[in-house]
Amino acid sequence: PRSPLRSMLRIMLLLQLVPRSAARSLLHPGGASILATRVLRAPVASMATSGGVKQRDERLRVAKLLQSGSDLVGQTVTVKGWVRTVRQQKTFAFVELNDGSSLKGVQVVASEGMDSYSVVDQLSTGAAISVTGVVTASPASEQSVELKASSVELVGDCPAATYPLQKKRHSLEFLRSIAHLRPRTATIGATMRIRAALSFATHDFFRSQGFINVHTPLITASDSEGAGELFRVTTLPPGAGAVPVPADAVAPDAAAPMGADALAALEAQVNEAGSEVRQLKAAETKDKDAIAGAVARLLELKAQLASGTSPTGKDTDVPPAANALADDFFGRAAYLTVSGQLCAETYACALGDVYTFGPTFRAEDSNTARHLAEFWMIEPEMAFTDLTANMDNAEAFVKHVVEYALRHCADDFDFFAKFYDENLHSRLSALIETPFARVSYSEAVEMLRDEIAKDPSKWEYPEVEFGTDLATEHERWLAEKAFGRAVFVYNYPKAIKAFYMRDNDDGKTVAAMDLLVPGVGELIGGSQREERLDRLIGKMGDAGLNPDDYWWYVDLRRYGSVPHSGYGLGFERLVCYVTGIQNIRDAIPFPRYPGSCDF
Repeated sequence: PRSPLRSMLRIMLLLQLVPRSAARSLLHPGGASILATRVLRAPVASMATSGGVKQRDERLRVAKLLQSGSDLVGQTVTVKGWVRTVRQQKTFAFVELNDGSSLKGVQVVASEGMDSYSVVDQLSTGAAISVTGVVTASPASEQSVELKASSVELVGDCPAATYPLQKKRHSLEFLRSIAHLRPRTATIGATMRIRAALSFATHDFFRSQGFINVHTPLITASDSEGAGELFRVTTLPPGAGAVPVPADAVAPDAAAPMGADALAALEAQVNEAGSEVRQLKAAETKDKDAIAGAVARLLELKAQLASGTSPTGKDTDVPPAANALADDFFGRAAYLTVSGQLCAETYACALGDVYTFGPTFRAEDSNTARHLAEFWMIEPEMAFTDLTANMDNAEAFVKHVVEYALRHCADDFDFFAKFYDENLHSRLSALIETPFARVSYSEAVEMLRDEIAKDPSKWEYPEVEFGTDLATEHERWLAEKAFGRAVFVYNYPKAIKAFYMRDNDDGKTVAAMDLLVPGVGELIGGSQREERLDRLIGKMGDAGLNPDDYWWYVDLRRYGSVPHSGYGLGFERLVCYVTGIQNIRDAIPFPRYPGSCDF
């Protein structure tokens, strides 16, 4: 029988962890202990296979090199990355190499006597290179070490005449036009490293609190906000006509099937009707009859959209073949989600505490610096939790992720403090160290009215009263001036909030909260969810939603309903807040907004 030592050697030979000559030399009385030592020392972590061919990645990341500093002096290492700058001297050259792992690059010193020095003469900004050399102490004050090159390999050329990124400082607007190259700039590179740190910290926080990550669907038939602005998902070709129906298959008075163009037009009407409902509810003087009429109209349009048919004045059932959506992929209207909340609630009512973290979409025709058509949302949902505990969790979450990012991306934050927000460090430190304030909506409105009365001309929206949907200038004044710190505003008027928010006993407000932070305004929106069946159904009707379309959501209130709460945080807004970046389009790798879907 084969000995354990020989079996282990055979496996290692197959994995190419030791050469055959070494394996033979190990077959002696002391071989087992020698083998164990060799196995423990083998650089398994640096081994990878591709198509059955052994590959070894010997490169050292620049961030690790700079972090190790003098500990690596005298060692030979290989770094790979892209050329930031090249400075040619008489007998040597300075090359700044950056591989994206850190804000700073490493300075490479290439001497004329080096065999591959001819390669250095060809280098320009943007070229990809591999450099092997000895780490040496640097005489420059801004860096502790540099790399004395022994070889330079040109991995990928970069023609200087056509490369759009040069040494000069480019505007962020220009960089959006070359979004495939802008990660190589200091600003976008630093933004994405901080974004990655915030993402990691998000999962770290919720896992430490016992939450379960739930992946909610991107395609949905539900409008969680209840007012349109959805992207429709369809496989019907543009301009497709109605589905052919035999003449004897449809009753004379049946609804007429619509083609894809008619469906698109109907969707636009639904969006307009939804906007009208929101405007009427947000008006200073409420016209109940007008609101009821607008809601009825919205319900009628949504019913038409769901059936894919045009009304003829009679309630006649239409055979499936007459439905223009019958040939669509899902057999009904489907959309890209605006929120994972409703689905997350179902899992919170079974698993306790859950959270979602994924992309969401809104077809809002807005070109402001605060809006995107595609954005990421963090949405926790917590069972047996009221509004107060909801705010407690939101405060702990924000402090955790900001503190984590500050600790792990120090150089990147120094960069943003130097070029974008000189008060960045003090602002973020205050956020972490200072308890968040809390004020009711009614109190906040009175504070605003008193301040605006001093000089209404200073305000873009000077009219504020109970029922006003606070504008960004109002939110920022509360956070920056009135409280001088992050503040929760809670108990908003029910007329300006979503249908799923729990009614308070006063009949006028709901258990909702917004977190306002200095420099941005609203960062988080959340609420205690309406867990009472009769109240929820009534609120859905008021919002122009058909409870039958949300039967599964309503079921949560029929079977073991519990008080539960949650909130949503727009991830890109968080990135903007912690970096000082002003335009949300620079906080996401490839921004999507009206008229722009490149890359």
